[in-house]
Amino acid sequence: MPNDQTISSYVLCIDDGGYPESLEVRKVYAVLPDERAAENNYIRVIDETGEDYLYPAKYFVPIQVPPEAAKILPVGTKRA
Repeated sequence: MPNDQTISSYVLCIDDGGYPESLEVRKVYAVLPDERAAENNYIRVIDETGEDYLYPAKYFVPIQVPPEAAKILPVGTKRA
């Protein structure tokens, strides 16, 4: 797990990779910086559990989110 827990960017999920409880297609997710993961084509995403996990980068496309919108975007959704 990276030491820096600052959101570095946002991505749009285009493939749940068989993890429907953790990822939702067409949903925006926050990305945490993780250089080591990126070297292996993975990204660290705060998923539906509210925790950060590594997923293949090919499951997502990067998007630009205006600062005003980033303030109100939920970060993960803890399910009961």
